[in-house]
Amino acid sequence: MSQSSLSTPPKYGILTLAFARVWAVWAVISFAATFIVIFIPSMATKLVKNPKGIWWFILIAKWWNTTWLYLVGSPLKVYGKEHFKKGTTYIVTSNHNALLDVPLLCPFVPGPNQTIAKDTFTKVPIFGWYYARGSVLVNRESVASRKRSFDLMKAALKDGFHMCIFPEGTRNKTGNPMAKFQDGAFKLSRDTKTPIIPCVIIGSAKACPIQYSLFFLPTRIQLHFLPPIEPEDLTIEALKQKVFDTMQAFYVQHAK
Repeated sequence: MSQSSLSTPPKYGILTLAFARVWAVWAVISFAATFIVIFIPSMATKLVKNPKGIWWFILIAKWWNTTWLYLVGSPLKVYGKEHFKKGTTYIVTSNHNALLDVPLLCPFVPGPNQTIAKDTFTKVPIFGWYYARGSVLVNRESVASRKRSFDLMKAALKDGFHMCIFPEGTRNKTGNPMAKFQDGAFKLSRDTKTPIIPCVIIGSAKACPIQYSLFFLPTRIQLHFLPPIEPEDLTIEALKQKVFDTMQAFYVQHAK
């Protein structure tokens, strides 16, 4: 499959669009309903000392997201968990094509993990408390906040947490298979000598294409963890390019 065919916005007929919008309403309702069920147990994990507390938090999130994905007809298949070696922490870098990617990644990373996230989401009533539980928060407009979040990510890795990062920074709106990567994940890898596990999500762009609002199509989702990439003596730019090329080549080859 060519890169151009992957980047072409999907076109749907009237019936498909009507179904996708009705299904999107069901997706929102079922997401909210299942969230209410898991909210209190998830917040109760704060009473358990980390990393065990985060481990329980992620376990509940995994159950929640697995259940919800089945309810919306989009079961998830995870590949490559064997690349996570016991006793080793990793920086997990994932492509980002849809809002759906956020609940897909962290719950299915083997072991306790945190993600870097925009602090604006914490302003959402109730959900913001949940969102902040497993995240290192950052205000991208503040230099001081970015520095503090970088230090917190270093501390998380030192404490045995994997760090999950979307290196594109936001959803890919470029028309290319992946957008240009930012430096943060790769500087973190170089500074801490932490290997990177590239992650490629396939299917989310079809389920929730960025070109449409209030749209959801039942789609089988795949999450692929690729072999670790060591920072070694690579520069930040060289490491970033190596991870980008690895992820893009896999995505282009396997996305259909």
